[in-house]
Parts: sequence; structure tokens; C-alpha cells
Amino acid sequence: MTKTTGITWAAASARRYERQFLATPARTGTPVADVAAAMLGVHAQVLSAAELSVGLRADGVTRADVREALWPTAPPTAPPPPPAPSSSLVKTHGPRGTVHLLPARDLPMWCAALPTVPGRTTAFPGDVRLGPGQADQVVAAIADALDGAFLTVDELDEAVVARTGPWAGDLVMPAFQTMWPRWRQVLHRAGQCGALSFGPNRGRRVTYTRPPHFTPLPPEEASRLLVRRYLYAYGPATPEHFARWLAAPPAWARARYAELAAAGEIEEVGFEGTPAWVVAGDTAFPDAAERDEPTRGVRLLPYFDAYVVAAQPRELLFPGAAYQRALAGGQAGNFPVLLVDGVVAGVWHQRRRGRRTTVTVEPLGRLTARQERELAGCAERVGAVLEAEAELVIGEVTVGAHA
Repeated sequence: MTKTTGITWAAASARRYERQFLATPARTGTPVADVAAAMLGVHAQVLSAAELSVGLRADGVTRADVREALWPTAPPTAPPPPPAPSSSLVKTHGPRGTVHLLPARDLPMWCAALPTVPGRTTAFPGDVRLGPGQADQVVAAIADALDGAFLTVDELDEAVVARTGPWAGDLVMPAFQTMWPRWRQVLHRAGQCGALSFGPNRGRRVTYTRPPHFTPLPPEEASRLLVRRYLYAYGPATPEHFARWLAAPPAWARARYAELAAAGEIEEVGFEGTPAWVVAGDTAFPDAAERDEPTRGVRLLPYFDAYVVAAQPRELLFPGAAYQRALAGGQAGNFPVLLVDGVVAGVWHQRRRGRRTTVTVEPLGRLTARQERELAGCAERVGAVLEAEAELVIGEVTVGAHA
């Protein structure tokens, strides 16, 4: 059955669950890059949270599988060794300029589309900013320095200054009670355009490298594809929803929607009484959702999980007390959340000690016996992804946001 008007939250939520591997986890053997693609990127400021986001959506996947997809280990051979297998995931700067895990195959879209998003006006004074053409010089220097190399940020400092000039190394950027060199203000830009990605840590030190070489899509084609991919994963959605997810100006997002609508690539529908958009022809929803039945079941999602950040309207995903308890000033992702029947119904936290992790869940309402049994299974799965034995505690979460 197809709807073109009157799409409800229950219908949209049920379809998003299916497409996010939240209704049914991806089958054993599904590449982790396929899961990341379905999520439209995995927020990875905290790598363990990204590992959970992927692992909770795929049968049998652990943090080791995610890391192997990021940084494959070449099999031992007699010298000279072959090059390491290509990564299927890349850790780099994605939507909103934040660190994400992105499928390597999708870099031609991401690294052409993201640079077209108008940036916010820099807060740096004029004597700190990079001058005309200097940002491009720095990005080119980063790409050259990291090609085939894994460098710490200090090593990259030296390499960038050597390829540009002393101006790039001026310590003018206030950061964490110290001063950073001027060039670092475009570190995220280098990631978004494909000049930089994260390598495996060297001890406790972060390293950077260059992702596999690729040919970017034409920018206009890439930005239109990104809108369609977003609507497929999280639609129905308004231009304002898209702008919020991407940290883009709403006027820019409305212009992109208007272009796609005029070309017949997206279509307008009614969603909870307001106009929203879906990919053209993509108006079929699960039968259960047609009867406005909620998405049943209990799920645990980690910090900044893609679903809680992107799914809109936020007031329907975070109903009642959840809007105050599970958001930080209206921002989603600062707390790991408990989902019950498709909406946020609590928060949780895990504390690891050696091979054991304690999963403390604070429901905002009373759970049924069935839901508590499901929750125990969810906690067990958290432990399995993190390669630890999990203990479930139902009680108050005492840590603050993003603890």
C-alpha cells in the first residue's frame, strides 16, 4: 500500500527502523561499510560509540571488525610485502565538520558535496585567519604530506610549514589553554575534501593519513545525491531538517530541495500535518505502520548515534520527559538513549573495568517484564560488541552529558 499524504510518525519511524537495521539487524556477513552507508555516516568523535552504532545493527559484529574495516592488517608474507588491503571504511571529517566513519566507496559523493555547503562565518579575528588562497595551499600541502604516510599532528605541523611557509605555523589559534598553528583551522576542511583521514593510533597519539585516491563527483551532482540519500534514510523530512542535520544554512537547503523537486527527483508529502519530502516514488511504508502501530521493541543506542541525531521531528522522537532528560539544550546525542517502541524513553551509561562492563539504564517510565527481558539482551549485545561481559543495572544514571 502506498501513501502520498497523511504520513504519520509511526509510519515514518517504522520505515526508518527497517532501513537503519534497527528493526532487524543486518545478517551475519554483511560488510560493516553497508551498515555505515545505511546510516549515512557513523559519528565517531568517540570511536567506541561508533563501534557500538555499527555493531548493534549487525549480527556478530564486534569492535574488532569495525577496526579491521578501517585499518586492515596485511597478511604476513615474505618480503617485499604487498600493499595492505584497501579500507572499506574511512574515519574522517563528515557532516557538520565532525569526525565520522564513512564508506570508502562513498567518498566521491561526500568529498564533492560537503565543500559546497556554505560555512559559518569564522570567529577568528583577521590576523588569525588564513588569507586569500592560503587555505587551498594548506589543504594541498596536507594531501601531499599524507600521501602514503601516517603522521602525528606534530609531524604534520612540520610537513605543512615546510610545504607552505612560516605563516602556516604561527601559533595564533587559542585551543585548550594553549595556542595552535594557523593552518589547523582548516583541518576539518582537509578531511571533508579527501586530503586527510585518520590512521591507527601510534600508542596514544592520533595519526593522520590520506584516504585512497578517488575521483570526486561533479559538485552539483554530489549535493543532489546527498539530499536523496538523506531522504531515503530519514525521510519524510523538510529542508530545515536536512539543514539541521548537515549544519547548513536553511536557505541553502531549501534551494537544494527546490532544484530536486523541479527535476522530479523528490516529491512533497504530508507528514504529521506539515509538508515534507521523500525521494520521488518512495512512498511505500510497512503494513503495520499503515495501521499506526508503534515500532515495538527495546533498543540501546550510544552517544551521537546517527538515528537520534538525524530523525525528525525531534519533539516526537524525544516525547515528554525525554526532551529534558535525554537532550542537552535541544541537541541530540549527548546521552546514550534507551528506545522503547520507537521513541526515546530513557538514558544509559556503560562503565568498563577490564573484561567486564556495567550497563546502567535509567528508564523514564515503568518497563514491562517483557521489555526488561529485551533490555537484558540489549545490554548483553553491548558487551559482545565491546568484547566484554556485560552486567545490567536498572537505576539512575548519575553522569552528565557526553561523560
